[in-house]
Amino acid sequence: MPTFVIERTVAGIGAASAADLQALSRTSCDVLSSMGPDLQWIQSHVTGDKVYCIYNATSEQQVREHARLSGFPVDSVARVVATIDPSTAQA
Repeated sequence: MPTFVIERTVAGIGAASAADLQALSRTSCDVLSSMGPDLQWIQSHVTGDKVYCIYNATSEQQVREHARLSGFPVDSVARVVATIDPSTAQA
């Protein structure tokens, strides 16, 4: 299944409380459950005013539909074509 990186602008998200982040996570998980197993949230990275999410999905449209149903903004969706890390330098 392809992997996608989703960029979301959420003003002040970096100052969100643990309870606020838990509520957002719960919303996402509830929608994911209703959409079936072909869409998987891997993790999200929260910065000052952005959230960068990693999803496995069958299509970009599926990722965008999850955002629409969840009420989450989407600035961009990019399909991952390769993954590198420090071990890549050793190959």
